[in-house]
Amino acid sequence: MREIVLDTETTGFEPEEGDRIVEIGAVELHNHMPTGRVYHQYINPERSMPTAAFEVHGLGDDFLRDKPKFKAIGQEFLDFVQDGKLVIHNAAFDMKFLNAELGWANLPTLPNSQALDTLAIARKKFPGSPASLDALCRRFGIDNSAREKHGALLDSEILAEVYLELIGGRQPDLVLASSGSSKDTTEEAWRPEPRPSPLASRLTEDEKAAHAEFIGKMGGDVLWTKLG
Repeated sequence: MREIVLDTETTGFEPEEGDRIVEIGAVELHNHMPTGRVYHQYINPERSMPTAAFEVHGLGDDFLRDKPKFKAIGQEFLDFVQDGKLVIHNAAFDMKFLNAELGWANLPTLPNSQALDTLAIARKKFPGSPASLDALCRRFGIDNSAREKHGALLDSEILAEVYLELIGGRQPDLVLASSGSSKDTTEEAWRPEPRPSPLASRLTEDEKAAHAEFIGKMGGDVLWTKLG
């Protein structure tokens, strides 16, 4: 199973009001384990960076001016994502921006059903408790000391760790496999199949003869003789 843990940074909160994506970071997981493949791109938002956004992200107009526009990297982003499940904290926000940018670039948009919202998972698992990424890092003992500014790639790497904890820890498949079932039920899910052809005997002819002689000395009532 392929998953893409993803985060975006933006100039504000509403693409319909002119806000744009300035950074995308994504980490690839296969069967819930990082593969080492990442996607990271700074983007020229084609507008000035508001002061409030600069204070959060540390990305200014001078830094972003020579970065590619979204329409130049949109297909590359889609090629990385493909049909992988998108693991996002507060998925509605990022999906809103991604699909706005993809639409403006005349590229295929991403179905909302492709996204998995870790914020919703955290709120369901820990009702009434803080569910921000920082709060979940504290809960799970994940080091986020490098997170002085919001950065898409760093946040996606941290979110990948949080996500694995949310679904059961570093070996989630083992936990999910036994969820809601007894130990006996889980063990019955797998049984060894017979070999399609027997293994070749490793006994020499002398060893077979010696064994037959030994059995013969035991008399006609021994088990080996009865079973042939």
